[in-house]
Amino acid sequence: MTIQLRQICLVARELRPVIDDLTYVLGIKSCFVDPGVGAFGLENTLMCIGRNFLEVVAPVEENTAGGRFLDRRGGDGGYMVICQAQSKEEQQAIRQRALDNEVRIAHESNRLDWSICQIHPRDMVSSFFEIDWMKPNDFNGWWMPSGGMQWEDKVDQSSTVDYVGVELQSDDPAGVAELWSKVSGEPASIVGGEIHIRFNNATLRFVEAADGRGPGLGGLDISVANRPGILERAKERSCYVNDQQVDICGTRFYLKD
Repeated sequence: MTIQLRQICLVARELRPVIDDLTYVLGIKSCFVDPGVGAFGLENTLMCIGRNFLEVVAPVEENTAGGRFLDRRGGDGGYMVICQAQSKEEQQAIRQRALDNEVRIAHESNRLDWSICQIHPRDMVSSFFEIDWMKPNDFNGWWMPSGGMQWEDKVDQSSTVDYVGVELQSDDPAGVAELWSKVSGEPASIVGGEIHIRFNNATLRFVEAADGRGPGLGGLDISVANRPGILERAKERSCYVNDQQVDICGTRFYLKD
């Protein structure tokens, strides 16, 4: 089993100010706007994080799932962990394990060369878990949610290099980690006092919710090549927390050299 973290989705009340902060502070570039999210009452923008992606969605209609999520968590924050399976058989195995553990499928779409499976965030507790499969099977290349390959000239790793990890918070980190392990098929282990599940290119960290916002995708670990530049720009935008962390879109970005 090989699962590649390809995209993180955040949700915001207002799209443009968040995109401005993310691109400026992290030194990343916008690469794609997907009109298809309009079917869900949303607008979006994707940015490159290395050869992976950071998406922000914002509601443009009343009574959307994104809007209800904002109300439930008290503002902007992490929304979806979006991954790529090495094969359709592996993707479908994850789907079946979700059903076997009484976890609902929130949305799915199957085409000849692209299959989407979004696993319900309420059942997964801390986040949507989306697992996609597509041809060609290239973890560093073709990615339909970003328009295929048109994003390559937008990759800029001079400040932010790539994802390292995802912080999933809840009132029961051990129980949530056990569920994610059962569904993903990847083992959980204790590392430095935290419960981890290792995907191909990033680690899921399961921690106690301590910010008063309840369960959710609370933070992202990112490898950086220019920490001083990120921190200086974060101070300009009032996103600075300390020399190891900046906060944007209600999400903690932990800087890893």
